[in-house]
Amino acid sequence: MEMEKNHKILFEPLKIGPKTTKNRFYQVPHCNGMGHRWPRTMAEMRGVKAEGGWGVVCTEECSIHPTSDLTPATLMRLWDDSDLPVHELMINKVHEHGALAGIQLVHNGQSVSNYLSRMPALAPSPCPTETANSTQARGMDKEDIKVLRRWFREAAIRSQRAGYDIIYVYAAHGIMTLLYQFILKRYNQRTDEYGGSLENRVRLVREILEDTKDAVGQDCAVAFRFAVDELLGEDGMHPAEAEDIVGTLAEVPDLWDVNVADWGNDSLPSRFGVEGAQEKYIKFVKGITTKPVVGVGRFTSPDIMASQINRGVLDLIGAARPSIADPFLPKKIQEGRSNEIRECIGCNMCTTGDYVAYPMRCTQNPTMGEEWRKGWHPEKIPLAKSKDTILVVGGGPTGLEATLALSNRSYDVTLAEARNEMGGRVLSETKLGPLRQWKRVADYRTSMLSNRSNVDSFTQSKMDVDAILELGANHVAMATGSKWRLDLLGIHHRFKDVKIHAPMMISPEQIMLGHTPTDHVLIFDDDHYYLGSALAEQLAELGLKVTLVTPAPEVSGWTHFSLEYEHIQIKLRELGVTIICNHGIAQIGDGFVDLSCVFVGTKQRVEVNTVVPVTSRISQDDLYYKVLARRQEWQDNGIKSVTRIGDCYAPGTIAMAVYAGHEFARNLDMPINADIPFRRENDFELGRSWQGFKT
Repeated sequence: MEMEKNHKILFEPLKIGPKTTKNRFYQVPHCNGMGHRWPRTMAEMRGVKAEGGWGVVCTEECSIHPTSDLTPATLMRLWDDSDLPVHELMINKVHEHGALAGIQLVHNGQSVSNYLSRMPALAPSPCPTETANSTQARGMDKEDIKVLRRWFREAAIRSQRAGYDIIYVYAAHGIMTLLYQFILKRYNQRTDEYGGSLENRVRLVREILEDTKDAVGQDCAVAFRFAVDELLGEDGMHPAEAEDIVGTLAEVPDLWDVNVADWGNDSLPSRFGVEGAQEKYIKFVKGITTKPVVGVGRFTSPDIMASQINRGVLDLIGAARPSIADPFLPKKIQEGRSNEIRECIGCNMCTTGDYVAYPMRCTQNPTMGEEWRKGWHPEKIPLAKSKDTILVVGGGPTGLEATLALSNRSYDVTLAEARNEMGGRVLSETKLGPLRQWKRVADYRTSMLSNRSNVDSFTQSKMDVDAILELGANHVAMATGSKWRLDLLGIHHRFKDVKIHAPMMISPEQIMLGHTPTDHVLIFDDDHYYLGSALAEQLAELGLKVTLVTPAPEVSGWTHFSLEYEHIQIKLRELGVTIICNHGIAQIGDGFVDLSCVFVGTKQRVEVNTVVPVTSRISQDDLYYKVLARRQEWQDNGIKSVTRIGDCYAPGTIAMAVYAGHEFARNLDMPINADIPFRRENDFELGRSWQGFKT
């Protein structure tokens, strides 16, 4: 297959200062929960992206000094030369495939509490730190500024020695960076030459840009990452001020990397924004500077990417999330396989790795984070070890991924789905308007399976024990999913001790399948992720009165990590949803619910027509146990194994469901250590195997 003619512009080289990138695909700096703690895991992940065709592959944030200690977050450090082996490991992986390696140097100022270093945080002016743990940031004096400039310069020189091609000066993502804190007037109350006027507030940024260029500019490109709008109006960075800043610094950096702040607006969840949503904010930059401009927008369509360049919006197509969902996106476009792109769904499961400090995951790409730990490659998979056949029962995210991966291994697979369409819980949940983009999980896999000669797919095929035995597949994977409970059992209500008037109850699945309650609906959310708020939003949009109750102190608390939280809070309040926190359910009667305060037990009654519990799910594993009960018949019917996978085994997120399907397919007929099925990194191994590393 040949690349489409209008996509060729994406593969033109571009000069960035003294460096030249081979194409226009630019993996912007992004966090990943790996960093200095799991360096091999991080390096292999970045290397796979370079192999997949990204012309530039950057690090995440890289702290330059212990006064910017990001603990407990797991990011990069470059405090002194002892940190270099981690960087060299990544750089070598990136250079191996002809990509440029970039590093995003950062000091986070008042946005850290330095839990590991125990050093006072720094800020333009004295203030509390942003972590709300009763610590204060020290206002910097002139000597501090002088020292900070030295730290940046030394970090840039170390970066050059390590082998980086592009070195960042970073002032973006709201209050996350000290340099942006200097620019923002609400954080900079200085009265000297570094405060007051815009020229003064930008002074430190200019000095560090010039210092960096002076130190490494002959050999390395210097990039400036800048948030042009905080979407706060006059209270924050706004268009007029941003245009002045770009104008005054226009030709100083070799590259402008522009976005909007904060991170929740930059990596906008698909519930709240479409592909290319940042264009209206960043498009002015190209008209002011002659230097190349890169920006992001959850780009997955090559037509939209080419349009951005052709219309003079961007010179380079920046990506974090799309490069995670499909590290081989550039190669697929180049080889005329755009239809095979595993498109990002914008769920932001990837961002949770940074907040929770574990190697990031991806709903669409189950190999993300497992490139080194398990040796999983997004485009390569070991061929079948036998001629065995497989039956997958259930065409949800687990069953679809298992079938696709098994077919890639060249196994003959039969996929049986009871419903009239593949997709399972994904199909159901994306009936809710806010989650529409998530249907890509099912669409990608059904599309890829549609032309597989070694896969027989059947819908409206409800399997029973006799049908499974008669088919005689050698291995049976039970991917029959789970369903939401109606008995309130969850994190808060651990026992079935609540009196429930059953006719009041309807399940989330009933709402998803089109059942619309009447009048006043109470949603009890003890799941704390996305579904409770998505149901509330859907029903409120239909004109119903909605009350959302949670025993937690806030609605959808886990979405802090997926960058959805603030958007959800705003949307629910705009729709008039009544929110009641810190309450469980004491009783559900005919036309009412009695709530109970989680702290002191005081009661309040809410008159409602319907209750939708979003608490926990129970595996639909009846068929598995029925097949297990007839184990004595397996051998006569050629069955070697029957395995529960995905939600049928243990309910979890869609990302976990996809991962479980892929894991089953990868492990079939393979030697696996069942106790610890992945490689680990530890100081002894690193010290022994990295030349020059001192333990």
